Amino acid sequence: MSNDKGNNEGDDKGNNESDAAMLIVLSTCPDLKIANAIATQLVEKHLAACVNILALEDSVYRWKGKIEHAKEFLLVIKTRKEKYILLEMEIKRMHPDEVPEIVAMKSEKVSREYLEWVRRCCLV
Repeated sequence: MSNDKGNNEGDDKGNNESDAAMLIVLSTCPDLKIANAIATQLVEKHLAACVNILALEDSVYRWKGKIEHAKEFLLVIKTRKEKYILLEMEIKRMHPDEVPEIVAMKSEKVSREYLEWVRRCCLV
């Protein structure tokens, strides 16, 4: 019964293919001013549909042989897969760190409406 509404095989296949086009990119910034500047630039240049800025209480990492602690701001960036290279270049251009954190993850499932909104925002 190919018309059975209980059979989601066709829908799942379509969702998986289209959802793979959206990425969630994480990047940390040393202060709110830099986080806001990068977030605004990414949205203005249509490299991201949305960027959330989250204050992190403490980040612990190793840098040049020492354990470091820092208060940072996390950018949660929603973008299209096709925009990743330009987005990465823009973050590196604006970011003050020698090695900025830029980590991209594929979206597994995204509502159709949200995915379409991301696509429209990142078209140019």
